[in-house]
Amino acid sequence: MDPRVSLFCFLAIASSLLHCARSDGSDDKLLKGINSYRSTLKVPALSENSNADCLAGQLAKQFKSLECTNTTGANTVPGTEPEFPDYPKYLDHCHLNASVIQDGQVMPACVPGLVADVVLTNYTKSQYNQYLNDTKYSGVGIANEGDWVVVVLSTSTGPGDFSPAPPGSNWAPSVQPFSQLIVLLVGFVILLMK
Repeated sequence: MDPRVSLFCFLAIASSLLHCARSDGSDDKLLKGINSYRSTLKVPALSENSNADCLAGQLAKQFKSLECTNTTGANTVPGTEPEFPDYPKYLDHCHLNASVIQDGQVMPACVPGLVADVVLTNYTKSQYNQYLNDTKYSGVGIANEGDWVVVVLSTSTGPGDFSPAPPGSNWAPSVQPFSQLIVLLVGFVILLMK
């Protein structure tokens, strides 16, 4: 086998292993805890929604820079949450538009050290439990950064299902640079194989 192909394969495998190593499983534990809570209420379990997960990740990165106080996260008075002027960019990054997220719910929580039991309590015994108790939510995305966890709930209906935006919507301009990157990468691989 050509050494360049071996190097390319090694880099691809190393990259995927690095991604796995960075994941500590706390998001999975929180989802398991939330679904256990919902089962006690006889509410169907939430399933992972990759687009809601993407949005949760984008928001968690932004919350990371905010300090934990008694007026942030689950303690926030509704309507006083931080505003993110780049919210359209987050939607664009996740290939979403406003029409498919309007019935969803974004729930940030700040817990110093992200202690698992405390994080779960921040969702099950706060203003957020009304959403976790609601059968209209069927999907979830969870991400954490620093002391922040963001849970994004999605529905199974159009206005909240977090389905990818159709071509020509607000994320279409971001597809073109991505396509150019793919063509460049394929060209580079072909060049290496010569």
